[in-house]
Amino acid sequence: MSLFFIITALITMTSAIAAMALRNLVHCVLCLTVTFAGIALVFLQLGADFVGFSQILVYIGAVSILMLFALLMTRGGTELTLRRWDPVHWITGTLIGIAGFGIMSFSIFNSSLRQSKIPEVKADSLHALGNSLLSQYVLPLEVMALLLTVALIGAALIALPEKNVSRRNASFSRNQEPGNK
Repeated sequence: MSLFFIITALITMTSAIAAMALRNLVHCVLCLTVTFAGIALVFLQLGADFVGFSQILVYIGAVSILMLFALLMTRGGTELTLRRWDPVHWITGTLIGIAGFGIMSFSIFNSSLRQSKIPEVKADSLHALGNSLLSQYVLPLEVMALLLTVALIGAALIALPEKNVSRRNASFSRNQEPGNK
């Protein structure tokens, strides 16, 4: 393992733990963004350029930013109020996590795919994919961009405060009075 991989893995794991442990939601989303960036760096280091760049575009560029906008527009960045600390839940969760890690490690080390030869990476595979996206598959790409734009506008409209709520509630309560039938 290279030193760069070890540093990237440590930063990714630390930010993932911080994303779960911090109490401020905005800080959790920022740590989750660092986790996504670390995962993208691991993919890029392994030679999976398309997956790494997709991770950057989709998860960092869209999902994390959308979560930040949603939190900031709805004023959801306040402190979380947690229930009392129960050691039984922590011990149970830790044991389940260790068991899951053990099962996955055992499966990976005993897999027949581990002994197979790694195929060579074509140098122009990412270039060919980009050309096909912008020539043969340009319509689905534009439809996906339109869909994401509509979703972002819809999220912004849902997060906007309603100004006519008090006026509507006042007219609703006047219509419900016993004298107004």
